[in-house]
Amino acid sequence: MEYFLLFIGFCLMLVGIAGSLLPALPGPPLSWLGLLLLYFCPTIETNYWLLGITLMIAIIIGILDYVIPAQGTKYFGGSSYGIWGTNIGLIVGLIAPIPFGFLLGPFLGAFIGELIYNSNEKERALKAALGSFIGFVAGTFMKVFVCVLFLILFMIIVWQNKSIWI
Repeated sequence: MEYFLLFIGFCLMLVGIAGSLLPALPGPPLSWLGLLLLYFCPTIETNYWLLGITLMIAIIIGILDYVIPAQGTKYFGGSSYGIWGTNIGLIVGLIAPIPFGFLLGPFLGAFIGELIYNSNEKERALKAALGSFIGFVAGTFMKVFVCVLFLILFMIIVWQNKSIWI
């Protein structure tokens, strides 16, 4: 049973990293589930502090994943129309069968939202859309970073308990 939990936990770690790049999968929560499964192994002593802290990190990163692109739009001079456009574009980009829709959605959403706000300022709309894209890339980097850290933590715990696996 322990090997099964170890294998499924490791697979969840890898799916979590992939989910950080693919917006259809929640990367950090899946990686956290991999850590949780590791602690279901009866021979590994449960560290509630570690599980609690990593859960909070996964939740915060999950929330920030939706907030950062909108804040990027705002930082680069976008209005509330651009912020709403970013959020709507992100959702449409996720469900649209367009290649890289998750990248194009927030960018086009912010651009269209800013054009609705003021169609005369195309340069400002483009700048706000660029901010949305930069925010999206920053959020993706943050998710990948956290998932890789969770994988490293997973591997450290497995290594520290290597005597039980042999």
